Amino acid sequence: MLGLGADRLRADMNRLLALLFHQGVLDEQFLQLQQLQDESSPNFVSEVVNIYFHESEKLLRNLRGLLMDREFSDYKKMGIHLNQFMGSSSSIGAKRVRNVCVAFRAASEQNNRAGCFRALELLEHEYCYLKNKMHELFQLEQQRLLAAGARYPMQN
Repeated sequence: MLGLGADRLRADMNRLLALLFHQGVLDEQFLQLQQLQDESSPNFVSEVVNIYFHESEKLLRNLRGLLMDREFSDYKKMGIHLNQFMGSSSSIGAKRVRNVCVAFRAASEQNNRAGCFRALELLEHEYCYLKNKMHELFQLEQQRLLAAGARYPMQN
């Protein structure tokens, strides 16, 4: 019975991943990241993604801070933050976040403050969606590991 629970959770994880790929939220880079996870580092993907979230929170704060400054004119600095965000998003397969960063950078290169504000709002939305879905995926993975681990109890 417990094995069936682990199988059901695996199926739920696969459905969620399929949805995220279908929606363009994730790309094949995420699959490559998953391939690096093994029994010696069973939490590798969640650890890398959590580092990404931690760093992304800082970048989002910096971007918002730059735009909220009435005297703002340093679009080059904004571009540096966006390049970091794009690179880290690409490295974990966060396709839609990366794509919004590209549009955001285009607005910043044109010194388009209103466009930058719109792009920031969209970036924050896509980032929150990604974060919520990754949290859901990692919860399913933890539940699956617990169910799978409970399948073969040690008996003395």
